[in-house]
Amino acid sequence: MSSAPTERPTALRLFLVFSRIGLTSFGGGLSGWLLREFVQDRAWLSEEEFLNGLAISQALPGVNVKNMAIWIGYRLRGRGGAIVGFCGIILPPAIVIILIGMMFSALIRFPITHLALDGAAAAAIGLSLSMGITAARRVPRGLFPIIVLAATFLTVGIFRWPLVWVLIVAGSISVGVEYAKLARA
Repeated sequence: MSSAPTERPTALRLFLVFSRIGLTSFGGGLSGWLLREFVQDRAWLSEEEFLNGLAISQALPGVNVKNMAIWIGYRLRGRGGAIVGFCGIILPPAIVIILIGMMFSALIRFPITHLALDGAAAAAIGLSLSMGITAARRVPRGLFPIIVLAATFLTVGIFRWPLVWVLIVAGSISVGVEYAKLARA
């Protein structure tokens, strides 16, 4: 892991950053937004730290971005930062969602509402793609990772096998292979 962040954000600043991200982001693109905010723009985390946290967050149960906010908050400000990260990413957007839900039945009849939702979905796909490319750059080049990638794509994307079972099998095999490599080294 790299050194500590260049500046330690205050709890309020951390809350405001997470709140802004939670209030201005949609769908699966949140991890890309977190990468841009905490690694690229503010340099509070290194890219390696961020990707390690992302891997941990995705392995844990629950919503990945919530897990990531807790991890980033903890990394930057300890236990209190974890609470601030959780509250910042969850509470303001939850309030807005409740308000939007109350007005949605009136808005659904307008075609512009459907266009806005399509635009939000396209933005989320773009951010997810950006995050995937960033993570793929860090994957060790070799035959085995390519085989695992192709097998996962085929089994889930083409054959429509249940994702959870594919991940359990592919993840177990990948961990076993890496463990064997470490044991030989």
